Amino acid sequence: MGNLYIVATPIGNLQDITLRAIEILRKVDSIACEDTRKTGILLKKLGLSGKHLLPYYEQTEERRIPEIINALKNGLNIALVSDAGTPTISDPGFKLVRECLKEGIRVESIPGPSSVISSLVSSGLPTDKFLFVGYPPKKPGHRKTLFENLRKSSEILPSTVILFEAPHKLIKTLEDMKAVLGDVDITLARELTKVYEEVSKDKISSQLEKFKKITPKGEFVLLFNLKLKSF
Repeated sequence: MGNLYIVATPIGNLQDITLRAIEILRKVDSIACEDTRKTGILLKKLGLSGKHLLPYYEQTEERRIPEIINALKNGLNIALVSDAGTPTISDPGFKLVRECLKEGIRVESIPGPSSVISSLVSSGLPTDKFLFVGYPPKKPGHRKTLFENLRKSSEILPSTVILFEAPHKLIKTLEDMKAVLGDVDITLARELTKVYEEVSKDKISSQLEKFKKITPKGEFVLLFNLKLKSF
């Protein structure tokens, strides 16, 4: 029986790839990936061109799982990668891992870059307790409900909250946050590990003012701690 490897890949800077990740990607029989083009580019840069790539994204997940499980049972070793960072974190993959464990297939994590952890440790916010909530809901009402629940939970278990947001949704999300949480301090991180990496700390109102003048670019990580009075 083969192994499933969960392989973290760089979130921007290629030098963040680990020696172990390179070795695993070199030895596996197949690589399941969100975007075969992006993974192909990464493999070429690592000198690993020619690997068998299996498209594995949200729309194909359900039908790919039996195929991958069957390959693993037949002795093939498979790596799962996302477009960037650690697989299964706000990306497809946890269902595959769950099914592998049910079938007695070994799942091995090859740790590496994660925008969640990278943004947290450079934010200046408390790191002893944190809550990652992924992308907020698309519907405004559901989004506000999320923030209301986070406000309530901070009274019970104070922690640093971390979420993702796409650039074209950033302003709406910040406006909803301000409406529910007030004009609290917030950290925005983007382009982590890249040339134009930016980690900015300010009131929500100031962040809104900034990005209403400058079009938001890059995927954003938003962090805040409602029990921290100020930076």
